[in-house]
Amino acid sequence: QGCPVIKTEASFFSYLSQPLSQLHSDMDKGDGSIKYILSGEGAGTTFTLDDSTGDIHAIRRLDREVKAQYVLRAQARNRETGRPLEPESEFIVKIQDINDNEPKFLDGPYRATIPEMSPVGTYVIRVTAVDADDPSYGNSARVVYSILEGQPYFSVDPKTGDVRVSLAEMDREVREQYQLVIQAKDMEGQLGGLAGTTTVNITLSDVNDNPPKFTQKLYQMSVLESGPVGSVVGRIQAKDRDIGINAEMKYSIIDGDGRDSFDISVDASNLYGVITIKKPLNFERKRSYTLKVEGSNAHVDPRFANKGPFSDVTIVHVSVEDVDEAPEFDSPFYYVEVPEDAEIGTVFKMVSARDPDAANNSIRYSIERMSDPEKFFYMDITSGSLMTLLPLDREEVSWHNLTVLAMEMSEYTHTHTHTLASVCLQLLVCFSNNPSKIGSVSVAIKVLDVNDNPPSLTQYYEAFVCEHAKAGQLIQTVTAVDPDEPTGGQHFYYSLAPEAANNPNFTLRDNQDNSAWILTRRGGWSSRTQSVYYLPIFVSDGDQPAQSSTSTLTIRVCSCDADGNVLSCNAEAYTLPASLSRAALIAILACAFILFVMIILMLSLRRQSKKPYLTKEEENVHENIVRYDDEGGGEEDTEAFDIYALWSPRVEPLANYSKLRQDMLPEVQSLSRYVPQPCVSRIGEDGTNVHGYVLAKIYEADSDPCAPPYDSLQTYAYEGEGSIAESLSSLQSPASQTDHEYDYLNDWGPRFHKLAEMYGVSDENIPMW
Repeated sequence: QGCPVIKTEASFFSYLSQPLSQLHSDMDKGDGSIKYILSGEGAGTTFTLDDSTGDIHAIRRLDREVKAQYVLRAQARNRETGRPLEPESEFIVKIQDINDNEPKFLDGPYRATIPEMSPVGTYVIRVTAVDADDPSYGNSARVVYSILEGQPYFSVDPKTGDVRVSLAEMDREVREQYQLVIQAKDMEGQLGGLAGTTTVNITLSDVNDNPPKFTQKLYQMSVLESGPVGSVVGRIQAKDRDIGINAEMKYSIIDGDGRDSFDISVDASNLYGVITIKKPLNFERKRSYTLKVEGSNAHVDPRFANKGPFSDVTIVHVSVEDVDEAPEFDSPFYYVEVPEDAEIGTVFKMVSARDPDAANNSIRYSIERMSDPEKFFYMDITSGSLMTLLPLDREEVSWHNLTVLAMEMSEYTHTHTHTLASVCLQLLVCFSNNPSKIGSVSVAIKVLDVNDNPPSLTQYYEAFVCEHAKAGQLIQTVTAVDPDEPTGGQHFYYSLAPEAANNPNFTLRDNQDNSAWILTRRGGWSSRTQSVYYLPIFVSDGDQPAQSSTSTLTIRVCSCDADGNVLSCNAEAYTLPASLSRAALIAILACAFILFVMIILMLSLRRQSKKPYLTKEEENVHENIVRYDDEGGGEEDTEAFDIYALWSPRVEPLANYSKLRQDMLPEVQSLSRYVPQPCVSRIGEDGTNVHGYVLAKIYEADSDPCAPPYDSLQTYAYEGEGSIAESLSSLQSPASQTDHEYDYLNDWGPRFHKLAEMYGVSDENIPMW
């Protein structure tokens, strides 16, 4: 009792046939009167007891790796009475190990990565197998490693399980993935030992061991000459068998005539070279460029320098394509100074633009309307002469910022004809040749100051003098202002007006600092004698031509205290005469008001007397008479327009108004006198000057929205189509001398009811009132 029982792991059937142990009591005489009872771990589930013989059997398979020992208790009792015959005894059943578990790789399958071209012996990974058998008993848990698949590339250490490289210069570009099968066998690898396997997936990582190569030795590209700076021309690539950072490239232009015109950089992936425009291109100056481009690895591994060079070279040929370009001005910006007294028609600047294309078409000029809304200036469309059209005033507008437009004119618009219609057609073609190709330039016009404004007092001055003031007392300081801005600064001269030069009451002192003092010349002032004095002050500037003005200073005589503070002033300039009382003045004003009312009433009565009397029915009849007295006479009307003005545009343009139409004078002044001589030369026999003159006249009419047409043609060919009455014109009425019947007016609705009563025949049953 109390001793351990050691039992070896065996099969399930051997446990049932052979008892593990036997319990026996000294009181057992073999007559079956004693009953054995088993309790504890596994009693009844793993172990069973024959209660008569005391034999212990295992009723299921024992596994040491699940439970290595069991603690059981046994007792002998009287079978009949159940009374214990002996105290309960405890014993331990230990399970002895046998080699029944193969080694297992708990972390498999394995993955590892090593650089390509790794030398022999490079450590890759360690694999570990675990055997559940008892390592302290025999060789059941002693494991040995071996490689079943993966030779000759890799090897494994039989004891530690370390996997290492066994073949030199393995190339990722040839083979990137390897799979190894490694075995772990117990019993130190002897025959009969159990074995387990696992897989190891090995990936070769990339190293920079391959130089880049361009796919083409010559690239052909084209770009429009209008391409902006920085725009992309094309892309090239030097391919590298490596990947990732080892395939990143850098590109540079090392030679060629386009090094200054083009640039190259890498894209976001660091693989492609992007060629861009570095400077503006011009097809007319250079039509093609050659670039020598080098592509090299951005990260070179010195360990593989012997496999280089890690760069390559290619040639890029760039062709420039022609586009229709807008005209170009000879200056990017114009600055002009014009005096404000410049006469109308003065040419103060000539701008010049040219067609940069090979066609070199002629240019037509104009002013962008929004930049000169008030039309201060005019530009000749052929010569680019900029001239004044309205008087300039620096004090109102000191700067004018114009936008001058230049447009190409196609070649066939140079053909001159002698008819007005063909000239207008040429102008239309000229301005619609290519509206999208319009050059523009800014012209800053500074209006120079001319001394054309007289100085005047800064404000309306009103001074006072005390009745007890003495001679020489200062009563007012005056200053002046001048809108002009002379270059040397403002300098004003003050004096009394000539008519007040010998004024006995006041005098003026010029302080020579653009101010003047008004001083009293005497004392003994009295508001009863005269309460208000008006002193004319003469102010002139120091510029040329000198400008001057006269302003009046109002001086009141006031009652003051001892400190000179005003107590009261008389607002009347002079006292009323004694013969004219206030009541008489009021009577005069009342008579004037009554006379004014009577005149208004008389004018109102005269206007009503001229209005004819209308009955109640006639008051609803209205007539609107519109007179058109300006219709043209057609081609045979030689009096409406003098064709001579077309052939002599510079010979007395205003002297022949007597030959023009007498019923209406043109409201727009002609610009022919403002067109400079180079723009309108003398007319040759072929009439070529008519073209330029008519262009100027058309521009004049188009620029002035208020100019009325001299000839007007209106066609009413479709009148009456939208009315139920149709046409009321007699042009299409049948020719007949008989009276016309107007009874159908009754069918046209209430709008024609009045006409039906006036011209139609009413029903006899309805009386006419």
